[in-house]
Amino acid sequence: MNERNIRRFSPAHFPVENDSLDDSSTAPKSVRHVPTSLGPADITLEAPSDPSSDRTASCHAACKVHLVEGSGTEISGEVHHLLRSRVRSASLLTFVAFAVFLVWHVFQLDLLPSRPLALPTFIWHIIATLVVGCIGLALCSKQALSTSQLRWMELGTCGVPAAFFMLMQYARTSLYVDSYSFHPGVAPFWLLAIYTYAIFIPNTWKRAAVVIGTIATLPLLTTALGMFLNHHLFVFMSNNPGTLVEIILVMAISAIGAVFGVYTINNLQTQAYQARQLGQYHLKKLIGSGGMGEVYLAEHQLMKRPCAIKVIRPEKAGDPKVLARFEREVQATAKLSHWNSIDIFDYGRAEDGTFYYVMEFLPGMNLGEIVKRFGPMPAARVIHLVRQACDALQEAHDLGLLHRDLKPANLFAAVRGGFYDVAKLLDFGLAKPLSDLDTAQLTADGTITGSPLYMSPEQATGDKEPDPRSDIYSLGGVLYYLLTGHAPFENEKPLKVLISHAHDPVPPLSGHRDDIPLDLEAIVMRCLSKNPNDRYQSAAELAAALDDCEQHGTWSRDHARNWWMQQDSETAKANEMAIN
Repeated sequence: MNERNIRRFSPAHFPVENDSLDDSSTAPKSVRHVPTSLGPADITLEAPSDPSSDRTASCHAACKVHLVEGSGTEISGEVHHLLRSRVRSASLLTFVAFAVFLVWHVFQLDLLPSRPLALPTFIWHIIATLVVGCIGLALCSKQALSTSQLRWMELGTCGVPAAFFMLMQYARTSLYVDSYSFHPGVAPFWLLAIYTYAIFIPNTWKRAAVVIGTIATLPLLTTALGMFLNHHLFVFMSNNPGTLVEIILVMAISAIGAVFGVYTINNLQTQAYQARQLGQYHLKKLIGSGGMGEVYLAEHQLMKRPCAIKVIRPEKAGDPKVLARFEREVQATAKLSHWNSIDIFDYGRAEDGTFYYVMEFLPGMNLGEIVKRFGPMPAARVIHLVRQACDALQEAHDLGLLHRDLKPANLFAAVRGGFYDVAKLLDFGLAKPLSDLDTAQLTADGTITGSPLYMSPEQATGDKEPDPRSDIYSLGGVLYYLLTGHAPFENEKPLKVLISHAHDPVPPLSGHRDDIPLDLEAIVMRCLSKNPNDRYQSAAELAAALDDCEQHGTWSRDHARNWWMQQDSETAKANEMAIN
């Protein structure tokens, strides 16, 4: 029951709202995967890690999102990347093949007068090998290339070898007809050119038909030119019309088969693409999953805006309780408009019945991840972050919503509008309207909802219905953890943690750290009072108490920015050392 965090998805992360304990999961909120845990009772999702996504740029750079340019008939960023990758593969493969045969060509080179085209063919072989090799090398670099540049490279990869094939065909055909009255055939190397293009170059079938059709006509054009330039070849072809018919049939059938292959590949790609669509949103990468559903990195097709989409698992879609809870999560969060609450952009249902909602993109880290990676926070920074969370929580309470699952992983330190350490309150998946009796029945009787490490005594025992002061208790637990690196109560068995919340005195913060200001420690201990009447009665009251702390306001924008820059610099150095 360890807290597991999703690896950072470059260039930024997508905080996602989590599921409850009764689903045995929550959602990922962090930048990188770190296998350490907050405690046995804090349950979160695990998402697939991506070893290529280590953070090597600054947080400021990480906030820059690569948007796909263009729409409609313009080539998309995804296809642009695919085109570059495929042209690179085609050029490198062609280069290797040409280089191998160039070595063979050296040993077969015959400069006798009977073979006047031997030297020009050899020279053009060298030129073609160098051209495709240079194209492949250029595409292996990190230099940005426009679509038109890629198309010119595509033309070079296909056109230069085709010119060599024409010269080679004429030279070989003339030699065999003149010397042996025998036509050697033209199929092997032209078939190689046709199917290399069809397999490697992404195209519409219509464009592929034009290019492949052109390639297929080149051997016929070369044969016609050869008959015009070489009398022996003209006589041979006149006496053997079946040879020309054979060339026509082979090229036609090969071209049709190649174009049909492109059409089939495109259909499969389209089906795969549509399978990753939800309304106007294109699902780019799975970044989290759990009992409730999956969370994807996505992009709006028209606005090209990056976002995170949470969807219900198809096998869960038939459960009315799950659907009702999912809608409740969306509706509860969508009511919130505070700067420090996560924004919900959209909500809908796909044609297959899949429910989904779209959340804002947030670069940064959740507070649990920050403490695990860098240790307890300075008191001034804790006040700065939690003070913002209080404002967001107060808005929720004013709207009649309880969070019921406040924990470090559900508070996010984001970068917004050029500001660092902007607190974001996440995950209203357990949010419950205070006066909605029907909604109260969505959680089965006897089921505990929330995270045991930060659960209020009334949530743990179920003796009384939680109210806003329950969230105050949980926020006090978050304060405790941010300042000490430990939850108020920790145990391998979640039940014992719940019992401790209900009955045991909270260990003093000084037992973990002796430099915590007394005024802040007093605030934390009051939040963690067993009796709700002894706690702060509202998030606004807690915010006012934090404002009165001696260190309030001492964590500045510059402090926040410098901290993020320092961590990113150290991470970049560590990555560089690991590579070296």
